[in-house]
Amino acid sequence: MVGRLILLLSLVFTASAYAAEPPPEPRAVIQSLFPSATVIEDKLPDFPVYPVYQLQELLGYAYVSTDFVTLQGFAGKPITMMIGLDTKGRFTGVEVLHHHEPVFLHGLGEAPLNEFVAQYEGRSLKDQIIVQASSRSSRDTGGQQVYFDGVSKATVSVLIINDTILSSALQVARSKLEGFAQAAPTRARQDYYEPLTWQQLLDRGYVQKRTLSAQEVEAKLGRPLTDYPTDLSPPSGEAFTEIYFAYVNSPMVGRNLLGDQGYKAFQERLNDRGKVIMVMSQGVYPHVSEAFVPGSTPSRIGLNQNELAIEMRDLNWLEPNQQIMAPGAPDMAAMNLFRVGGNAGFNPGSEASFHLDITAPRNHLITDHARFTLPVTFSPDLFEPVEVAPGFNEGQQPVWIGLWKERWWQISLLIAGLTILTVFFAHQKTLTRYPRLVHGFRWGFLLFTLFFIGFYAQGQLSVVNIYTLLLALWDGFSLNVFLLDPVIFILWTYTFVTLFIWGRGLFCGWLCPFGALQELVAWIGQRLGLRQIKIPERWHRRLILLKYPILAGLVTTAFFSLTLAEQLAEVEPFKTSITLYFVRHWPFVMYALALLAIGLFVHKFYCRYLCPLGAGLAVLGRLRVFSWLERVKRCGQPCQHCKNECGINAIRKDGRVDYDECIQCLECVVILRDQNQCVDAIVQAKQRQKQARILATDAAGA
Repeated sequence: MVGRLILLLSLVFTASAYAAEPPPEPRAVIQSLFPSATVIEDKLPDFPVYPVYQLQELLGYAYVSTDFVTLQGFAGKPITMMIGLDTKGRFTGVEVLHHHEPVFLHGLGEAPLNEFVAQYEGRSLKDQIIVQASSRSSRDTGGQQVYFDGVSKATVSVLIINDTILSSALQVARSKLEGFAQAAPTRARQDYYEPLTWQQLLDRGYVQKRTLSAQEVEAKLGRPLTDYPTDLSPPSGEAFTEIYFAYVNSPMVGRNLLGDQGYKAFQERLNDRGKVIMVMSQGVYPHVSEAFVPGSTPSRIGLNQNELAIEMRDLNWLEPNQQIMAPGAPDMAAMNLFRVGGNAGFNPGSEASFHLDITAPRNHLITDHARFTLPVTFSPDLFEPVEVAPGFNEGQQPVWIGLWKERWWQISLLIAGLTILTVFFAHQKTLTRYPRLVHGFRWGFLLFTLFFIGFYAQGQLSVVNIYTLLLALWDGFSLNVFLLDPVIFILWTYTFVTLFIWGRGLFCGWLCPFGALQELVAWIGQRLGLRQIKIPERWHRRLILLKYPILAGLVTTAFFSLTLAEQLAEVEPFKTSITLYFVRHWPFVMYALALLAIGLFVHKFYCRYLCPLGAGLAVLGRLRVFSWLERVKRCGQPCQHCKNECGINAIRKDGRVDYDECIQCLECVVILRDQNQCVDAIVQAKQRQKQARILATDAAGA
């Protein structure tokens, strides 16, 4: 059987370990991005771009993304792309040159990656590109927000790609293209404040007001407002809408609008991580609709600066009935705090413009649209110049922050689950007195691990994470890489901490989705009455050592060839079974199914003998502080009940628990607590009964 498994492993490795193609010649790639090019110049010595011409006409520039941005991908290495940008700031195309993203290399394949980057062709830097969390139909809102299809199961990778493309393109555009140059950067003066009334804020230009009359709107729409089924006409003498804009980072503005306590709370929450504009409005057409979702990007209003669309996202920090604290301020129909910036950045002391999109449905088929541009320039008194590194956008959030916000409910549910598991393990000595409770809780948690942590939240830890960490420590550690996937980060942090308390068994026995799947398969095998194979002790002791050279080989290979290490990591069936739901090329599927099939007869065969992740955790688990699993004198001498019941053979003949192999199922502790199963308890009970009979006899004789 072992020989057949090794043969199967070799077939999988042969299928996965293909020779990497040499990188394409740069000019050939650039030619594909600019098909009409006749001249491609060498990379400029002072700025790493390739000028591209058609005869004497400059078509644009091509560049390698890593010359400008070195954001690390999910595998801990940058994704290298050749990007074409024409003279008007439009993408002529994107070509991926090299990457180590496991989900594409040895999972979904290159096609979804190529389909994703193909969406950039023809799009402009003036668009606000928003990547959807999963693959849905792309849609264009009619404004400058453009939605791209994401790639299901590769959310982190595509967001890193998007951030890399936009950040690098902006650096090139601001250096080489007309109309994209930035004004000198500014920031809010923190020492500038005095109490002001609402009217004083307006008069000094600290709060900007823009008004649209009904006549202006009717002229743009081409018909009276009263003609629409939903009457949009304001009361006589009132404006269609009045919109106010204020840069809240400035103490002069923020303290007057929010009050001292409100501004202090705002600063503590913001913690110098962004630039925030308050938008307020009154009239029949506020800047957000009734259907606006707090915390999202507004659809009615947008922001532009230097011909670039600036990202706006609601912070949802204001109370429902928030009042403006400046004396004389009117009541507002709508009020929001928007964090602004994104890849394009935002310079608060420079001129910008908001656009307001007005939609007026005539009927369920026809809707009239009108767009108004509202220029805004805040008073220069509020700002001071600041020096920043080239290409750096002050206040731009790391990619991982958005990912954590997007998955907040998954994070909450995972933390709740881990908290319950921790409480259970901390009270195991008491709870194991109730076998039905322990068994019910264990199966309930295994199903939670398999279906929520594994299949849904994609929280399957892997040996790839181990050598990614080691490579990061070797090349220069950055926590941002590991924060990209919140579920994986939380699981790794929890697993690492609990290794020193309970050993590797807490993860391997409770939190590994593939391990949970194997337990389910083993249960099915028992219910079907399949004969369970017990590996002889001498063979078992040899086979459990196999996983350690597999781990050593993978880690060593990673330092010489990360690509080869990723291919060899297919020894783990996790990606095939948990990440890709067995939808993959047949050799990988056959390998994963073969391991599960063996598990019908040999309990958790893969975990016990082949898992390199389990080997790595076992090594660290030897540093645990406690030995929680209780043993008594008769354990192994002569009692072998726990050993015989242990499905993974983690109890030696002398009764000792092998913590390197134990999965903390707690079955042996349940037996130890059960007065009808534990031999020691049964013997002691018999001795007590015998002693009681002797005492009774002596008493009767007396």
